[in-house]
Amino acid sequence: MTNINLIEAVRSYINRMIEDCGPTIKGLVMDKETASIVSMVYAQSEILQKEVFLFERIDIPGQKSLKHLTAICFLRPTEENIQSLVRELHDPKYGSYFIYFTNFVELNDIKSLAEADEFECVRVVQEYYADYLAINPHLYSLNIPSTYQKNYEWNDNLLRRTVQGLVSVLLALRKKSATIRYQKSSNMSRTLADKLSSTLKRQVDFTASNPNDINQTIVLIIDRREDAITPLLNQWTYQAMVHELIGIKNNRVSLSHVPDITKELEEVIMNAEYDEFYANNLYSNFGEIATNIKVLMEHFQEKHKSQSKIESIGDMKTFIENYPQFKKLSGTVSKHVTIVSELSRLVGLYNLLEVSETEQHLVCQGDHNDVVQKIKRLIKNDKVRDLDILRLLALYALRYERHASNELNTLKYEAQKHRKLPEKYIQFIQALLEYGGLKFRQADLFNTQTPMAITRQFIRGLRGVDNVYAQHVPLIKDLIDQLLRGKLKDTSYPNVNAKDQVNQQSSSQLQGQIIKPSEIIVYVIGGVTYEESYHIQQMNKQSARIIVGGSYMHNFPSFIDEVLFAAPSSLSAASTELLSSKRR
Repeated sequence: MTNINLIEAVRSYINRMIEDCGPTIKGLVMDKETASIVSMVYAQSEILQKEVFLFERIDIPGQKSLKHLTAICFLRPTEENIQSLVRELHDPKYGSYFIYFTNFVELNDIKSLAEADEFECVRVVQEYYADYLAINPHLYSLNIPSTYQKNYEWNDNLLRRTVQGLVSVLLALRKKSATIRYQKSSNMSRTLADKLSSTLKRQVDFTASNPNDINQTIVLIIDRREDAITPLLNQWTYQAMVHELIGIKNNRVSLSHVPDITKELEEVIMNAEYDEFYANNLYSNFGEIATNIKVLMEHFQEKHKSQSKIESIGDMKTFIENYPQFKKLSGTVSKHVTIVSELSRLVGLYNLLEVSETEQHLVCQGDHNDVVQKIKRLIKNDKVRDLDILRLLALYALRYERHASNELNTLKYEAQKHRKLPEKYIQFIQALLEYGGLKFRQADLFNTQTPMAITRQFIRGLRGVDNVYAQHVPLIKDLIDQLLRGKLKDTSYPNVNAKDQVNQQSSSQLQGQIIKPSEIIVYVIGGVTYEESYHIQQMNKQSARIIVGGSYMHNFPSFIDEVLFAAPSSLSAASTELLSSKRR
């Protein structure tokens, strides 16, 4: 059984668009979002080889007359894009137009385009479902930085965008039936599940899977608020670490802040489709990367020696033939050496090993007095960033929210006394408890509540952890494990279509029958992390077929903004008052 691959799904749509036009010189017209969608899966140099010689944005005025070119318009079906196309067709600058929308188009919009096409330039209008950013083969994002509104309800536009994104993922993977399950404790999960189900029934020849079908596809919708811990932690695998400490945006990494950086390395592309070293090391831990970069360097030096021996015409010919490959290897080496060196510098500069060890101890073991003393010691360590003190305070707030000896206010006071934390950081801690504290969440994130959970934690400890900095296992892995074993409770994660299933077997008939889904498509409202992606990839290596995505790819700074954006305004006032009273 082949693995499902989100990158290949988008690439195949782009290939078909280009092939549809035949052997002609083409221009690719995109909007801001589709430009990102294309750049995630295709290098511009590769598209140029397919006779696409011009790249334009529909929202940015370009060249005036290009009658000798065919336009491939790849656009999201938004009102703005439809209006831009209507204006374009009234005064067409391209010879002909092949129009592809990333999602369903309303009939009224098709009618508007038909009426505007007075010069009969439009050859094709079609829907190709590539309405998501394909990051890794099993990982996607809708690139929505802030999903939650005040009071944690949907904004209509964001709900519509999220449904479109999920419909597109299902159809890109050729799924015509699925069981949609959602987190019952989250109103936003239930609303999204209902809207997704009704949209699929209305727009597609789509059927709900029989919940007893052993070959079913399951869509699992969960809320980030159920696990606010995972986005708080420092990371130690390559892709996750780069995003956490430097930031990855649409496969681009800005290194302009790195000391003594050369001009050509100020921004680099990190795309596993075109970078073998990156592809092989996405999930390597920091120690492995250092070893692997050394091997890459040695390989390059050997190549360099062989390239420098140019003593004959034959040597010159060999050099010219190998030069593009040599130049590519040279670029790869300099890029990764720079990034790994920078990661290493930041780890030492900010004392991240000790910080991360304390985080993991807090989350996975957590003797209360010991944790308090460790945090106090790190607060006084000038090498430790304010941002990392905030991580520890946030983790402490969630872990010991109702602990009899809770010392959160004392720790906040200590942090203010020694550091003068930004007011935003103090607000974040309170907002986080509203966002993902015990009042909202159902899950036992710290394995402290039931004898079974404590036993599971103990067994995990006995098995040993390869890396003291990677003991934490995100909730999403446990949920998927339960789903794969047929143990995920319907009471907590119901099936949105269950009420429609009139022939559903009784639970007594199902006892003892383990239903193993053929594929699981996970969507996390409020964003997903590279740590979760890593765990899904590990499960897929064991022959599972899981893809995971969310509204955004979060690191800690972006997660802070998401939580604060959703915070009730009363929290800001309360935090300010608390801060000023402490200072008095």
